[in-house]
Amino acid sequence: MKKYNSILKYIFVIFASLVITGCVHDDKYNEPNLDGYQCADLTATMTLTQLRAKYTTTAFTFPDNSTDIVEGYVSSTDETGNIYKTIYIQDKPENPTQGFVISVDAVSTYTNYPQGSKIYVKLAGLSLGTYGGVVQLGVKNGTETAATSVSRIPEKLVPARIYRSCSVRANIVPKVMTSLQMVSANDQYIGCLIQMNNAEFDSRILCTNYAPNGVTVDRLIRDNSTTTTRVVRNSGYASFANQILPSGNGKFVGIYSKFNSTYQMYINKATDLAMNNFPRIDGIASNPCEYSDNGLTQKTVADVKQLATSPLTLITGDFVLKAKVTANDKSGNLFKYIYVEDATGGIRINIDKADMYNDPRFVVGKEVYVKLKNLYVGAVNGEVQLGTPFSGAVGRIAETDVYKYFFDSKKAITAVTSTERTIGQFTMADVGKWVKIKNLQFIAGDLEKVYASGAVTNRTLEDCSGNKVLLRTSNFADFAGQVIESGKGDVYGILSIFNGTYQLWITDVLGADLDDPRCDGSVYIPLPALYSDNFAAGGFSSDWTVVNVAGAQVWNTSNQGNGTNYYAVMSAPLNNPANEDWLISKTVSLVGKTKAAVSFISDVRYSGPTLQVYATENYTGNPATTTWVLLPATLDTNNAAFGDWVSSGNVDLAAFLGKNVRIAFKYTSTSSAAATWEIDDFKIKGQ
Repeated sequence: MKKYNSILKYIFVIFASLVITGCVHDDKYNEPNLDGYQCADLTATMTLTQLRAKYTTTAFTFPDNSTDIVEGYVSSTDETGNIYKTIYIQDKPENPTQGFVISVDAVSTYTNYPQGSKIYVKLAGLSLGTYGGVVQLGVKNGTETAATSVSRIPEKLVPARIYRSCSVRANIVPKVMTSLQMVSANDQYIGCLIQMNNAEFDSRILCTNYAPNGVTVDRLIRDNSTTTTRVVRNSGYASFANQILPSGNGKFVGIYSKFNSTYQMYINKATDLAMNNFPRIDGIASNPCEYSDNGLTQKTVADVKQLATSPLTLITGDFVLKAKVTANDKSGNLFKYIYVEDATGGIRINIDKADMYNDPRFVVGKEVYVKLKNLYVGAVNGEVQLGTPFSGAVGRIAETDVYKYFFDSKKAITAVTSTERTIGQFTMADVGKWVKIKNLQFIAGDLEKVYASGAVTNRTLEDCSGNKVLLRTSNFADFAGQVIESGKGDVYGILSIFNGTYQLWITDVLGADLDDPRCDGSVYIPLPALYSDNFAAGGFSSDWTVVNVAGAQVWNTSNQGNGTNYYAVMSAPLNNPANEDWLISKTVSLVGKTKAAVSFISDVRYSGPTLQVYATENYTGNPATTTWVLLPATLDTNNAAFGDWVSSGNVDLAAFLGKNVRIAFKYTSTSSAAATWEIDDFKIKGQ
């Protein structure tokens, strides 16, 4: 026991001596253990200003035998994870005249170079370059994509180039700057710790968090020097990312930076901010994120719907709706609206705000409190919705007003429970609810099609009794381009209605996970391709016949706007003579086949006659003397933009079973109407 106590005393004495002789520090720091990491007090040969002047228009590299040394004080800390693989420095701990950026391929640099450390950088072999227009110190390793850029200093090289002073540790005093002063004339302060007084975050982001999990976002901030907002860039990996932004006015402290022409700041620690003063510059008199039931009467979803006595009914009572978020815009299938639900039903709330799924108030499974006074309720195309007026109907709540109406319940997220229904059981009371419908399948005509292409798209689901319901999918949904499943299963989604027609919205592909055999017991197997051509090489092979009947233009291939992927294209300019042009495939045998179909994708731009798709069993060599059968192919209808390719689906070729078949695309135009039509991924299938 005596031996053990002696060892403890020895360790304590050593530790105490290290603390006494160690670097000077300010008690506000969470001190890292600096033992065992080399320190040195060197002599600088140049200032940060002189270092910055070394860069002109291309990267500058110091020779390997250079003896140049620069010194500075660490203004940043990556302790919270908001700053990543970067050490910011400035030339003086107070009233700096130059800041700088050091790019290092290392994390947790605060353990060796805490904020306030005086450091010396040996410049031998290091390089100056730019990122986002800001000069930084790094290395040239040959992987850079531009002559002006540099790479991060390798982690193993960092200790041999960057030394912490053994004797100096300063308190970094932020340089006071206004938003108005954030201009190119003050770019020498990039990398310095600065302070904005009278600062407040933009009202559009009040009551939201610093950053969503794993996502880096820009939060707007302003002061009273100008109406121009600046950017605070927050990492979703920061330890404070999920904390709510301060909602008042006051002192903001962060690293001054810039990306191209955008001035931005990085927070070292959320505790550096003191922004709790009211009223704000914009007139908000008290903390808008604090919720109280005082003076409010709770209403249910059913109550709110009953308030809709006209298409646009103003809610005048001091009411609150407490309901769980059941669907948001995470997948992109819903846009600027959410659905909420309580025990009495569900309702759509329109909000003019993007990426609401990143807002802690609108996460699926979270109960949100909605103050209803001064909102409007009414039916839009038959569906009762909440919002504000737009063109005589219920529209979106302005983003600047979101903080007035929506409050985080601070309750834990819980699972959303679905209401089980059959198609035949739907009633208006179910509209707005998260529902489950068992044993559905897509109709045969939708098989092998994608959920959506080019525009909001209807697909049809049916149960085993033949009852049908529409599935609506936005072309902006992240699953829009996925091929629908061909089996049977349970479908989960929001039930809505449009002018008397019930329709479903799923929020991800798991909402229609159809893995069981179809209603007739079959397992749908896609038809194998007998012939296919994606025109990948450009130009038409001998498999295709191009026939020009009228006009100067003919079918061709192009990859414009499509990278290296070629496609067939036909276009005629306006005010030209009318065109008639045919693109005819080779003969494909369907002898011995019991099923056959043709499929392709199409894209149209500009108004003009619709492309026609034909099939024939006996091509004469002349389109005019050939007997053609017009095929009911689905074609792109959005002529306002390129790039929204639409699948034709499997166009049935049953009439040609046992025969040889050719497929033809007939393009026509007039002097006043001439569209551009593009065709790709052509396939004739059969088995």
